[in-house]
Amino acid sequence: MAIQANIHEAKTHFSELLDRVHKGEEVIIAKAGKPYARLVPVVEPGQRQPGTFRGQITGDVLGGVGPDDSGWG
Repeated sequence: MAIQANIHEAKTHFSELLDRVHKGEEVIIAKAGKPYARLVPVVEPGQRQPGTFRGQITGDVLGGVGPDDSGWG
């Protein structure tokens, strides 16, 4: 659930709002009553698994990249 705070409230209670965001809440900062910015928690990317798409990508992936449908060289 998102909470909304105006700019003055956000400036006054910034640390508290950041704590709430860190716990998973979303904070909408409003200017003149209209949504202006959104604070959301940072999501760390998962561990990359090499070879995930092995065998799924087919065709000529390097050919035909130039404007005249030529290769790189």
